[in-house]
Amino acid sequence: MIQKKSDDNSKGDFPERKMFQGDWKCAECGTKITELPFEPSGDRPLHCRECWSKQREQRSGGGFAPRKMIQGDWKCADCGTKITELPFEPSGDRPIYCRECWAKNRE
Repeated sequence: MIQKKSDDNSKGDFPERKMFQGDWKCAECGTKITELPFEPSGDRPLHCRECWSKQREQRSGGGFAPRKMIQGDWKCADCGTKITELPFEPSGDRPIYCRECWAKNRE
């Protein structure tokens, strides 16, 4: 095990990170991996940086999933503007606000 200090310390003062030396291969592409920021457990596959990034993007869908919008006919409780779409199903016991009034009330 070798300790290595990161060259990029632009995000603040962080303690030195332990890097683990070894001879591993990426489970997906077979690229040789010689250094990891964690000690592998042996029961999980290891991935090189590129494959890990690709898998992470695929798991998250490359960003946030589009939110399902509920169609309906409502009026803003403050200004009376017609609202035809909401990102949630209104319960009926709370007021509904248009985007502008919601932002104003939030401040």
